Amino acid sequence: MVKETIRVYARVKPLGKRQETAGRTGGGAGGDLDNDETSLSSLEVIMPHDLADGFVNNKRESYKFKFQKIFDQEEKQDVVFDSIAKPVAESVLAGYNGTIFAYGQTGSGKTFTITGGAERYSDRGIIPRTLSYVFNNLQKDSSKVYTTHVSYLEIYNECGYDLLDPRHEASRLEDLPKVTIMEDPDQNIHLKNLSLQLASNEEEALNLLFLGDTNRMIAETPMNQASTRSHCIFTIHISSKEPGSATIRRSKLHLVDLAGSERVAKTGVGGHLLTEAKYINLSLHYLEQVIIALAEKNRSHIPYRNSMMTSVLRDSLGGNCMTTMIATLSIDKRNIDESISTCRFAQRVALIKNEVVLNEEIDPRLMIVQLQKEIQELKDELALVTGKQRTSELSQEELLQLDELIETFLQDNDPDSTLDVGADIRKIKYCFLRVKQLMKHSKMSEEKLLSQHLPEEKDIGKEAAEEELKKLKEILQQRDNEINILVNMLKKEKKKSQNALFQLNAASCGTTVLEQSLSLNLDESQSPSCRFSLKEEKDFSSSVHRLPFLSRQTGGKMSLGCQEAFEVFKRDHADNITIEDNKLLLKQRFAEAKHLGEKLNEVRNRINHLKGEIIQRRIQRAALAVSSPSEELNTLDLVEEKLRMQMEEEKKSYKEMFGHLKGLKIEIEHLQLLMEKLKMKLQKDFEVWWSQEAINLQV
Repeated sequence: MVKETIRVYARVKPLGKRQETAGRTGGGAGGDLDNDETSLSSLEVIMPHDLADGFVNNKRESYKFKFQKIFDQEEKQDVVFDSIAKPVAESVLAGYNGTIFAYGQTGSGKTFTITGGAERYSDRGIIPRTLSYVFNNLQKDSSKVYTTHVSYLEIYNECGYDLLDPRHEASRLEDLPKVTIMEDPDQNIHLKNLSLQLASNEEEALNLLFLGDTNRMIAETPMNQASTRSHCIFTIHISSKEPGSATIRRSKLHLVDLAGSERVAKTGVGGHLLTEAKYINLSLHYLEQVIIALAEKNRSHIPYRNSMMTSVLRDSLGGNCMTTMIATLSIDKRNIDESISTCRFAQRVALIKNEVVLNEEIDPRLMIVQLQKEIQELKDELALVTGKQRTSELSQEELLQLDELIETFLQDNDPDSTLDVGADIRKIKYCFLRVKQLMKHSKMSEEKLLSQHLPEEKDIGKEAAEEELKKLKEILQQRDNEINILVNMLKKEKKKSQNALFQLNAASCGTTVLEQSLSLNLDESQSPSCRFSLKEEKDFSSSVHRLPFLSRQTGGKMSLGCQEAFEVFKRDHADNITIEDNKLLLKQRFAEAKHLGEKLNEVRNRINHLKGEIIQRRIQRAALAVSSPSEELNTLDLVEEKLRMQMEEEKKSYKEMFGHLKGLKIEIEHLQLLMEKLKMKLQKDFEVWWSQEAINLQV
């Protein structure tokens, strides 16, 4: 058992172009920033007095906080992983439980730190880097047999959802299976309906992570353009066993991305976003209550059950787990108060001590073998006492005798009659089973007789006709909505072309020609001029998957009207430029990989050629030694030594190029995942926009 406090780190988000700091953090006059690895780092926030508050101002100017390490605005993702996540991952591989969670206000960089960005390969967060590190170590260690599973839980508005359920293809969060909390008598938490997916390598684990990220709740708020509106817990379950050993080690690593707190009075959100903000702030309030209770000594009750998040993270906050917290800070002037609150919360978390235990248990299969051996010994002792060797099953003669005894017992009307089969547990069990079968058979025969007298009133044809009519009405309503949306889009495109033509004619020909052009445009109201613009970028649409909601309603085919609307929506979408850039970068990486592959083949051919020359040289020297032996033939052959040195250099070059090719393969796979994620986001955005247009038309 190891007792250690929760490790707390801080990461400062870089400022935007229009943002300014409220004071000084770290160095400078009155500030101190110490990042020595052997000692705690200090963060000091200095807020000068504001003259608007008056000359008599008793507000505190300086705030100082202690952290394990502070990452400034220039720190890269790989440095954060090596300092924070790598030690936790090593302890998980050794058999201990681990947790890493990020805490801070909305827009302070929690999701970027945990999951990473979708723009560059170097922006990968803690989760993909941890998966890569774990699977690389599992491949290197051949002394144990490892099994790895992953799960992805989302807590949205105090309801849990399984983001990796394979039986559901959900287009909305409400379509995912809900996860409920169950507690056993030992107060261990179990999550019902949360699936564990087997991941045998890094590629499968990243695919599951990408599947879960596409189903997360993301919305635009005044504080963040892509704010996560839910708490997400990505868990890696690892079990290991040495061959021939009866001990199994089971460990798990929670990687938690908490939703950010926000002040409603500052952001001014309303409606659905306001409801989400209420649930987020409430769950974070309950988390702070648990932290305060754990920090107090001699506290008898810890309020874990107040929220689902604190219930799931019970072991991580005050149990058997190595826990690490990342406090994300934004030193923008308007966010400095929330950053100070985050630092205060981190100082309370640093006071908590967890008792970490190595998770080992006995293999159940070994227990089964031991119990079977004990049963066989008891059977031998029983046969020695009774003088009869009992088998596991009754003979056919014994079964016939028992059937006759049971039939006689059931036909006997005497209430005092008994069924005596001796002190044999096999015969007693058979008698109970036989009586149960006879009772069930008689009950089924009675129900069959009753069902024959009941009238059958089912009109299958009428129900089928009503169902078909309902489907046709739905298809007709969908076509009407598509026509109305396309008409509105045509009007907008026509208005744009008219305005452009109006400005061109006014600059060249004057007022008279302007009036003529206006009348000409009004006469040509039926011109299909905007149809060409709707089909400009059709090459990219062929690579986009069919939209789920359109596939369900139209039998797997997208209508022509919906395709044209999707082309216009895709052309104006903000992610289109990023998709094209990623496609160009992916094409470059494929070309580099192909070029490296050709070079590898050339180097391999040269190595084989040199090896053949060395063998030929040895054969020639052996033949000379047989025909004309001399002392010169026993000396070192300089030509052969030169050929061997050339072959060693070629092998070294081959290893370097092969390592480079392997790195290119990992980068290409990651870029492909990023493109799939952006395409899925584009599809979801179009689905939301299309549904909203249909609702507006109905209203």
